[in-house]
Amino acid sequence: MSGPGMSDTVRQFTVGHDDDGVRLDRWFKRHLPQVGFAMVSRWARTGQIRVDGKRADVDTRLAAGQVLRVPPGGESKGTGKSARPRRELTEEEIDLADSMVLTQDRAAIVLNKPPGLATQGGSGMKQHVDGLLDAFANDGPRPRLVHRLDKDTSGVLLIARTPGSAAFFSKRFSGRSAKKIYWALVVGVPSISDGMIELPLAKQPGTGGEKMHVDEEDGQPARTRYRVLDRAGNRAAWVELHPLTGRTHQLRVHMAAIGHPIVGDGKYGGQDAFLSGTISRKMHLHARRLIIDHPDGAPLNVTAPLPEHFANSMANLGFDEADGAELPPAPPEFTKADEKRAAKAHAKEYRKERRGERRKRSDSPSGRVRSSKPAGKPLGKTGGKPGAKGAGKPGGKPSGRPARPGPRKPGGPRPSGRR
Repeated sequence: MSGPGMSDTVRQFTVGHDDDGVRLDRWFKRHLPQVGFAMVSRWARTGQIRVDGKRADVDTRLAAGQVLRVPPGGESKGTGKSARPRRELTEEEIDLADSMVLTQDRAAIVLNKPPGLATQGGSGMKQHVDGLLDAFANDGPRPRLVHRLDKDTSGVLLIARTPGSAAFFSKRFSGRSAKKIYWALVVGVPSISDGMIELPLAKQPGTGGEKMHVDEEDGQPARTRYRVLDRAGNRAAWVELHPLTGRTHQLRVHMAAIGHPIVGDGKYGGQDAFLSGTISRKMHLHARRLIIDHPDGAPLNVTAPLPEHFANSMANLGFDEADGAELPPAPPEFTKADEKRAAKAHAKEYRKERRGERRKRSDSPSGRVRSSKPAGKPLGKTGGKPGAKGAGKPGGKPSGRPARPGPRKPGGPRPSGRR
């Protein structure tokens, strides 16, 4: 695209791939923010804006390669707005930003975020990923975040280079077409080796939104598919996690809710989340891989190496990274209509159970788990005595949680269980 600066002559711009499908008024907001919406509307009404020589309205959708004719002038006056000044980074900050880069191109920068570095700033937060993005700005637009990782979670973090690519990637995340794969070490071994957790989540009252909890009545639907990759006896397991929704702290809350907190996650697992011996007390949750569409065509498929503490714990527990290279089959589609039907059926069954049964209270929220593979399939390496409690009996109850029948979808199989 030719330069977006103001001039006294007619200007022409070629619509880039990042702006394919964007509305005309949105294009102006991205590339000529000094031209107000009122002026864009006036130009469109009077035919002064042309797309491939034809008149265009403010809601016209642009296509990559089209030529946009813009009349001279149009600067908004008296708005008082100015571009945010870019912060001068120190050499150490620039080195840190560069050391995180896994790959980059004209649309994206993919980082391997280390544990302990926040994604965005907050109260008393001096250093964070967002504050380091000026290191990649050069003379173009400032790169921007399109998703986030918890401060103590490491791994793949996607940064968009341009407003257009940010919109493109954000749509893939919100539409759930992006495939996010996490690795975690958890305390104990889930009795179902390949399953789905469904437990609605909400902000825990009294924590200022800093902590989530399972809320069967008012929580938002949350789904996590998990797969046990290996086990160290009954002490710990190495699991692969696929969040199918994007709730805050979803993976951490779900694993703690089924009685297998992520190693090092004291926030949700308490003292039970720490293993004795040489295992680090840092959290063992890593965004291992991201597969997402790219505006230029071929999808991004990026894998992030493990941080040092995680790799050391894997070695100490006898786990081999090569055992986690293969991707599992894609989970079944689950639409918003499915979510509503499942929630309605669950609420109906819950009321019925309350009327007809005396229920014991449990310290942890009850959930339902569905196995994602046929009963009888062995759980990798055993490392314990055959038949030991919690040693991976197919279809068994999750450790420490009472079983409860799940709601049935109309005309379909029992939905996957919540965790």
